[in-house]
Amino acid sequence: MEDLLAGALSRLDEAAKHVDVDPEVLEKLKYPKETLSVRLMVRMDDGSRRSFPAWRCRYDDTRGPTKGGIRFHPASTMEEVATLAFWMTFKCAVVNLPYGGGKGAVMVDPHSLSKSELERLSRAYVHAFAGMIGPDRDIPAPDVYTNSMIMGWMADEYSSIVRQPSPAVITGKPLALGGSLGRDDATARGGFYLLKHLEQDLDLISSAKRVVVQGFGNAGYHIARLLHEEGYRIVGLSDSRGAIANPGGIDPYAVQAVKSEGGSVLDYASRTGQARVVGEDDLLALDCEVLVPAALEDQIHKDNAGGITARVILELANGPITPEADRILDAKGAIVLPDILANAGGVTVSYFEWVQNRQGYYWTLEEIHDRLKAIMEVEGRRVWDLRASKGISMRTAAYAHGLERLSAAIAAHGTQPFFVG
Repeated sequence: MEDLLAGALSRLDEAAKHVDVDPEVLEKLKYPKETLSVRLMVRMDDGSRRSFPAWRCRYDDTRGPTKGGIRFHPASTMEEVATLAFWMTFKCAVVNLPYGGGKGAVMVDPHSLSKSELERLSRAYVHAFAGMIGPDRDIPAPDVYTNSMIMGWMADEYSSIVRQPSPAVITGKPLALGGSLGRDDATARGGFYLLKHLEQDLDLISSAKRVVVQGFGNAGYHIARLLHEEGYRIVGLSDSRGAIANPGGIDPYAVQAVKSEGGSVLDYASRTGQARVVGEDDLLALDCEVLVPAALEDQIHKDNAGGITARVILELANGPITPEADRILDAKGAIVLPDILANAGGVTVSYFEWVQNRQGYYWTLEEIHDRLKAIMEVEGRRVWDLRASKGISMRTAAYAHGLERLSAAIAAHGTQPFFVG
């Protein structure tokens, strides 16, 4: 995972070529401010105790308290957590939220735990990191293999520790515990609003509008649903068990019905005969106009990027394309709507939840959608215009846009020219 962080920092270096930024700013942004590594001791249902490695990283808090999800995944590492916190730092700056970037993880396969063990692990995480998180310091949220119930357990544990209700400490909670309307599909909806806003610029108005979604989880299902309802044709889908394709179109609602019963996209194909099974790289190479990576990091790399035919790639996953693959796609003329812009709907609605918790007043779903749409369109247009004016990729433009805001905040505390001038 060290290569993951190095790749992320290489994009910072590229963006710095297009922004007037003090070297001190880059020095500050190349290293996380604070990282804590612990082992969580959890009593299992059989009476034994097991320890699980866990981390929390606060990458930069110049623009406000850090914000970022907690993932439960067997392949998580400290380097991955630091990289995700770095991306979140830029994501918040790109959409102008008053946050810095944070992230957390536990190295665990949550599917191997009972519900009681999962609750004990979730509460143990908060107990270990209670001095690091807080409504004004670091606000966690759901991520891979964590959900609203887990966030509810975590918020409850923190409230018990500080001896007062503290709903604003964590976002992505159940509605009954101070969660926000619109959080369930926020990541996908933000990407949908961005794609629709740029539809004409991307020459998608009169095209066939075929879509491939890699990763049919929460974000993948909702983007497939939203695009399907808008007249796009879903021609390929995948989940952790495999991939399917049908050039005539796949109904995402029907696939989700199978998955909700414990099945997979492969089960949908075998039960209905409405799709054929394909390999993962074959899925990425399907003829389509829009490819949506909505799984994990580094899914598109130098060995499979050359086969991609999509003209537009909407990154709903964090870091799904390696720097080497970026260069291949750029040479092919593909336009990548980058993660730090395209999937910012999740953290934006998390911000809305935090604001609502703090003021004790809750918004309607229409208000949330309208506010999210406005942010995605305004910031998406600014990144698009920056790309055009400087002749750079959307990813570099997004990093440059975020870097300008981060640079202004860091420089406002004074850099070398101020102190020696």
